[in-house]
Amino acid sequence: MTREVRLGLIGFGNVGQGLAQILKESREEYIQKFGLDLKITAISDARIGNLYDPNGLDAGDLLEHLSENGSFKQHPVAKPGWDALTLIHESNADVIVEMSYTDLTTGQPATDHVIEALTQKKHVVTSNKGPVALHFSRLNALAEANGVQLGVEGTVMSGTPTLRLAREILAAGKIRKVMGIFNGTTNYILTQMESGMSYADALAEAQQLGYAEPDPTGDVEGFDAAGKVVILARLVMNEVISMEDVDRTGISKLTLEDVNTAKAAGERWKLIGSLEIVDGNLVASVKPLRLPITHPLAGVSGAANAAHFVTDYVGEVTLIGPGAGRLPTGYAVIEDILAIYR
Repeated sequence: MTREVRLGLIGFGNVGQGLAQILKESREEYIQKFGLDLKITAISDARIGNLYDPNGLDAGDLLEHLSENGSFKQHPVAKPGWDALTLIHESNADVIVEMSYTDLTTGQPATDHVIEALTQKKHVVTSNKGPVALHFSRLNALAEANGVQLGVEGTVMSGTPTLRLAREILAAGKIRKVMGIFNGTTNYILTQMESGMSYADALAEAQQLGYAEPDPTGDVEGFDAAGKVVILARLVMNEVISMEDVDRTGISKLTLEDVNTAKAAGERWKLIGSLEIVDGNLVASVKPLRLPITHPLAGVSGAANAAHFVTDYVGEVTLIGPGAGRLPTGYAVIEDILAIYR
């Protein structure tokens, strides 16, 4: 028996388009394999417009229309007067997928979207770090009070199942320490510097390739990684910390000389996010570290991400995979939806 799951998307940028591409290619397979018919019925994007068809929007048609027109404003089922909150209230979506802009200072406007959806007894899946890093405890309690679920897998390492591994598979193994490469932009820059490129040139190349924003501060000064450390603290270590609790240093002061000195010593610089229980207290940091070339994280190159868990019963476990990208993050949404209905 197939169950129809109607999706309302807030935001239709890279992640939303990645989700649509996956559904275009694999919706029928998911029906056969999981008995779930994942169907987009509504979209609200502040830049490209709003759509609603209670019977479902064809994922392939959505991508084709956007490619040809650049927006949904002339689409046959456009809803020019709608916004994200209208979508939550007026659409028939069972799951609200929140993929709007991430703000690690206030968590807005995404936090309001998540609160409203949970209050309306709709499941929420989000790839948005802001609400989870800043307000997870409150949002999770609201989900429980309303008998719905909050999926957040995509907020740490995109479609690489970091949170699910830690919270489900390794939870009984007693995780004592988490350390990882949680920002692909900085890892790419450091990889290029090791091959002889200056920091400025490596950053410029990362921007040209789309890894770094025109204002790269969030990446290179460690704010993005710090947000993920805060999420891991709450969801994996069961400790509530804030962004200010993370001892944060970025990579912008690292020089080619620093990189070459480490290389000569058989070491490699990595921007490492870390959580560790020390004398009964959780210590959280994001900072450049010189790792021995033999360390599992030292070999992670380019824009890849990795999480390294130190446990009592399993020893050390390292997970490596993409930490961003259209398809991987779109897939993180699928992961969470499947978990909700499993």
